[in-house]
Amino acid sequence: MKVHSEEALRRPAAEGDAEGCAQPDAIQDVFRDLDRRLRGRFAQVTGGQSPWAALQAWEDWYFHLSVSPARQIELWWRWSEALRALTQSARAIEGEEWAFKPEPGDRRFRSPGWNRAPYRFLAQSHLAAEAQWRAATSCLRGVADHHARRVSFMGSSFLNALAPVNFPWTNPDVLDATLASHGQNFMRGMTHLWQDIGAQSGRLRRDEKQAWRVGETMAITEGQVVYRNHLFELIQYAPTTGKVHPEPVLIVPAWIMKYYILDITPEDSFVRWLVSQGFTVFMISWKNPGADLRDTAFDDYRRKGVMEALEVVHAACGGTPVHGVGYCLGGTVLAIAAAVMGRNGDNRLASLTLLAAQTDFREAGELLLFIDESQVALLEDMMHIDGTLDARNMAGAFSVLRAHELVYSRIVERYMLGHSAEPGPMEAWLADPTRMPARMHSEYLRQLFMENSFTHGELSIEGEFVAVKDIRAPIFALGAERDHIAPWRSVHRIGLHGSAETTFVLTGGGHNTSVVSPPGKAGAYYYAGPAIGGTTYLEPDAWLARAHRKEGSWWPEWLGWLNTKSSTASPVKPPVPGHVLGPAPGTYVLET
Repeated sequence: MKVHSEEALRRPAAEGDAEGCAQPDAIQDVFRDLDRRLRGRFAQVTGGQSPWAALQAWEDWYFHLSVSPARQIELWWRWSEALRALTQSARAIEGEEWAFKPEPGDRRFRSPGWNRAPYRFLAQSHLAAEAQWRAATSCLRGVADHHARRVSFMGSSFLNALAPVNFPWTNPDVLDATLASHGQNFMRGMTHLWQDIGAQSGRLRRDEKQAWRVGETMAITEGQVVYRNHLFELIQYAPTTGKVHPEPVLIVPAWIMKYYILDITPEDSFVRWLVSQGFTVFMISWKNPGADLRDTAFDDYRRKGVMEALEVVHAACGGTPVHGVGYCLGGTVLAIAAAVMGRNGDNRLASLTLLAAQTDFREAGELLLFIDESQVALLEDMMHIDGTLDARNMAGAFSVLRAHELVYSRIVERYMLGHSAEPGPMEAWLADPTRMPARMHSEYLRQLFMENSFTHGELSIEGEFVAVKDIRAPIFALGAERDHIAPWRSVHRIGLHGSAETTFVLTGGGHNTSVVSPPGKAGAYYYAGPAIGGTTYLEPDAWLARAHRKEGSWWPEWLGWLNTKSSTASPVKPPVPGHVLGPAPGTYVLET
């Protein structure tokens, strides 16, 4: 029986040992490398998308629909009923209720102009087609769930592209604006188009370049870089209060984004608010990796990132336990670090806060549409060429998931209506992305997304398996209602698998806007409910039914929880940085 080492089992399939091959290893390596480079070039042409993954899904769906004649009859009946409803809708007067209503959150037809003829009929026809497609791709016996969701998504994306709101001659708002301005809206739109083309080629528009600059108008909370290695810089922020909590806060952002989303402007800065509450804050600022970091492993971000930063913070604060705060992927690796610490009896964490961070990837949202063996292998081959995953590929995937919000609505607003909204700090931050080391991203996709190994207790760290239940520090987990990157029901599942005391809060907003929610933010709200850890776990919808909605920011709610895990603040001096390498925001955050 052939025994594989743990390292061999964790390598991508394309690099695994071939069974029964007579060629020497050196020759195998040459041909495999050539294959990977050829497939990588092919992946660059397809934008990193695997045609085979899409084809399998379509074949699965089509075959099972073709052998389900009763289901076909049902779909034809549904369509005949839809045509009848559309006929009645065409004769309806303005103000009558629509036969086909948009899905919750669909804002495409919210304008009053869509209640006029013939636009009402156009909108109703499109919504009817979308409803018919959802029926055709749901509950079809025999189709793999992953394939069904992929086919549904691809078909919906195609229909979304054809929506009447996306064309000037079928959009009442565009036609009204054209008549009112005598076509000047299209002239302004053409100007915006040329400006955006220039920005994409590296020539930023002057107004954007002047408005938001890291270290000048963004990320300006006063702090000092106190540590640096090849993977991150550590920034220390001193509390601005007379009384200081002994326990410091270590924030671990995701390396898929730059840290200053948490210090974006003085008004919206999570860091600035936290130091105003009497806490010493340490922030990890990850390096934007190049090809030289291509072999950086996922566990390197734990060992040489989280744990190394924790050692520095713990020593700087005189051995006091540390509050760990992780955001998105930073929260995932922080949770893994906390589990390893719990397994090893390491008590240096006073608490663990996870902001829109997943530990269970079974219900990881629409990103799972892009995760299967064919897709991941092609992505690995593309990264094999440059050593990193280009930020444009990540941005493209997110844009596809929310095409109407991030693509089509921008085209309509900017190029058809000619509107020129000034870009805000969030838009400037989104336009400042990072790259992913090839090995890290491969391991992340395979071990967490595909295998869900942390939840299953099959994630090997330092030669031993680790699981969510190994976390001993009390947990505060934050989910967001409209988060399509870390869906709140997926975040909530930490209470199912963990054994630590767990508090869960659900806030409004998306993946980023939910976290950047300072006190006083208009329209902010959140839900607080019973604890979900250990034997008190409630399913997400059962928890929501028992939760209470509260108006305002979740930050004070979390602060109240954090204070219960902290020692009493006292009028003592905060720790003085022992070795200052420069002022915040440091140098790594400026790398492009």
